[in-house]
Amino acid sequence: MKVAHKKQHGGVRKGQGRKSKAEELKVRELGTNAIIKVYGSLQEYWEFIAEESKDSMPHLKLLSEYVLGKPIETKVTRTEDQRMFSEDNPNGE
Repeated sequence: MKVAHKKQHGGVRKGQGRKSKAEELKVRELGTNAIIKVYGSLQEYWEFIAEESKDSMPHLKLLSEYVLGKPIETKVTRTEDQRMFSEDNPNGE
């Protein structure tokens, strides 16, 4: 009886998955230090982004998502009898 050899494509791979909290904090620290080096302070950076957002949709989007939170996309479906189904209303009531 022959035994089939499994291909080694699945399973855990070294270095994959979520980075540790320490790595995330290090990246945040590097980014903050770079902003302070270029703009002088985080306050100056956000004021620059706010000023740029007057004429730039990407800057406005960045500012809005950080301040107000990223909007959640919901899908709404209507049936022939006008009942609405959405993630918040899965039963169409």
